[in-house]
Amino acid sequence: MNQSMRGATQFFCLLLLFAGGSSIADDSSVTTSWSTGLEYSSGTYGGDADIEDLYLPVGFSVNLPRVSFDLTVPYLSIRGPYGTTIIGPGGEPLPGTGEIVTESGLGDIVAGITVYDVLYSDRLGVALDLTGKVKFGTADETKGLGTGEQDFTLRTDLYKFFEQFALLGSVGYKFRGDPEAVDLEDVLIASVGGIFYASDAARVGLILDYRESAIADGDAVTELSGFFSRELSDDWALQFYLFTGFSDSSPDWGGGFLFVAT
Repeated sequence: MNQSMRGATQFFCLLLLFAGGSSIADDSSVTTSWSTGLEYSSGTYGGDADIEDLYLPVGFSVNLPRVSFDLTVPYLSIRGPYGTTIIGPGGEPLPGTGEIVTESGLGDIVAGITVYDVLYSDRLGVALDLTGKVKFGTADETKGLGTGEQDFTLRTDLYKFFEQFALLGSVGYKFRGDPEAVDLEDVLIASVGGIFYASDAARVGLILDYRESAIADGDAVTELSGFFSRELSDDWALQFYLFTGFSDSSPDWGGGFLFVAT
């Protein structure tokens, strides 16, 4: 999965979960937040048997007025044919052959930094943010939980705010580390979607994620996610989401929830 969880989808949703119409809070103090959740996905990824993926992340963020630093430490469990290789959270598993086995353990730890409002216009209701992330190869590659290599991602995110609606788009590039057994390509990533503010405390939305295949001549990853988020208080929020894929490199379906405390 993604960044942690579903690619850009969770990043957008978390960013706007507590926001009422701007990309950052007006408060000038330093704050911290943490999050956790659970995600399940299933797909054949071009093989003959389902590969089931259970992902449980714990995240921590330090939020300055215009910059945030985040760290995600996940637990990952994969059930699939022997020899399955998981390219990374949200990436393309390479289907193996043989008996169905379950492997689990520490996933790839992800650290990131986001600079908010690099470009901003209150009159136009437009904001542009920049994000950089590094995925450390902490997942056990011998179990098929990861590649054992570091990946680096650079991304820019654009928002257009309306009174009860926000349009959002993202484009970036992921630089892949190459494991010994697999030749991986650097890939373009992109997302587009919209969020509707159903009330002061509730959001619903759809986001389409796209990523070039890390495997030469492989299908691009294309997924559609729908979500509902609800502020439980000024400091707590809960989000539920479902997603489906449209290519052999995408999961057939999946879903999960995310809990955030500030």
